[in-house]
Amino acid sequence: MATLAITVLSAHAQDTTQTKMEPLVGANFDGWKQLGGKAKYEIADGVVIGTSVSKTPNSFLTTEKRYGDFVLEYEFKVDEELNSGVQIRSNSVPDYRNGQVHGYQVEIDPDTKRNRMWTAGIYDEGRRGWLNDLVKNDAAREAFNPGDWNKIRVEAIGDHIRTWLNDVPAADLVDSMTQTGFIGLQVHGIGNDESKLGKQVRWRNIHIADLGRHEWKPIFDGKTLDGWKPMPGGKWEVVDGAIHGTSSKDEPRHGILLSDAVYDDFTIRFQFKVVSGDSGFYFRAEPVDGGVSLHGFQAEVDTTTETGGLYETGGRAWVSKPTYGEKDNQKIYRPGEWNEMTVSAHGTRVVVHVNGNKTAELMDDQKGRLKGNLGLQLHGGQDMDVFFKQIERLMPVAR
Repeated sequence: MATLAITVLSAHAQDTTQTKMEPLVGANFDGWKQLGGKAKYEIADGVVIGTSVSKTPNSFLTTEKRYGDFVLEYEFKVDEELNSGVQIRSNSVPDYRNGQVHGYQVEIDPDTKRNRMWTAGIYDEGRRGWLNDLVKNDAAREAFNPGDWNKIRVEAIGDHIRTWLNDVPAADLVDSMTQTGFIGLQVHGIGNDESKLGKQVRWRNIHIADLGRHEWKPIFDGKTLDGWKPMPGGKWEVVDGAIHGTSSKDEPRHGILLSDAVYDDFTIRFQFKVVSGDSGFYFRAEPVDGGVSLHGFQAEVDTTTETGGLYETGGRAWVSKPTYGEKDNQKIYRPGEWNEMTVSAHGTRVVVHVNGNKTAELMDDQKGRLKGNLGLQLHGGQDMDVFFKQIERLMPVAR
C-alpha cells in the first residue's frame, strides 16, 4: 500500500496579526455570569471593576460563550495587595469538585516581593498549578508596571498558548488538556484578611477574535488495524477496542506496528497499559533493515520512570529523560494500569505529557527528523505484553 503524506499547517505557525478583534464586554454584563465567590463586579466608564470581599472563595465573572482558538487582548490595573487573573478555556461542571472553576489562567500578580515572576504566566486553576511561570524570563518580568495599566495579549491555537505582557513575549506553553471553555475575570479570595478588603482589579479594552476550535479525531478505529501494518517480529491484534501487542523473549527483532500515513507536525494522544516489557510510541520515523526496524524518535513506554522520555533510535539515543523520580511515580505514571500520553511535534519543538504532566521537551531541536511514520514498538529479546487504545489526533475544525 502506498503511504499517504499528511501535511497540516502547524498551529504554532498560524498568522494572527490580521485577526478582527471584537469587544468582549459591552455596557452591561449580558452574556456573562458569576461563579465561585461573591466578589463585587461592576462597569464604570467602560472599565470592569472587581472588588474583593472577605470570607468567600475565588470569584469569577465568566462568559456564557465557550471559546476554543482565539486571540484575546485586554488592559488591567490591580491594587498592590490583590491577586487576580484571567481564565481561558476554563470550565465549571458538577462532577468536578462540585462545580469548582478549573482551567488555564493568565496570572495577574503585583507582589513585587516575588520579583514579579508571575504576571502573564500560565497557571492551571483548580488542577495542576503552575504550567509556565516567568522565572527564566527576565524581560517579561521587567515589563510589568506596578500600579499602572498593563496590556496582555493571549493567543490560544490548538495546544499552543502564548502570552505577551506590554508587547514583550511572556509565556509559551504547549498543553492540550483542554481545548474549549469560557473566559473569566478573577478576583482572588482574601479569606479573613481585612487588610485586603475592598481592594480592586480593573480591566478595560477587552477584545477577542474567535478563531474556531480544534477537536480530537481518531486515527485508530478501535476495531481493525486499517491504516496500520505489522512489521516482522511479535504479534498485533485488536482486542476489546485496544491494540494488543505481544512477543516472547526468544524473538530478537523489535516488533513494530507501522502507520501507513507519514506525518510532519501533529499532536497525538493515546491510552496505554504495559503488562510487561519495554515499548514505545515512534514518530517521525522511517523503516530500516535490521532488527530494530525503525529509526526515529520514540516516546518511551515501559514499566519504569523512563516512561514519557524521548529517545532517538538510530541517532542520539536519549535526548530528554523524564525528571520525575520513584517517589513521584504514582502521581505521574501508574505502571500496570491505563495511562494517557500526549506527544506534540511542531517544527523543531517536541513535548511529551503523561497523564497531563509534562515529562519531556525539546525547545529547538535542529538535529531530529521533521516528518515520518508513526509506530508502536515491541522490544526484542523481552516478554512483551502491551495495550494501546483511543489513538487520536488534534485537528482544526472548519468554522
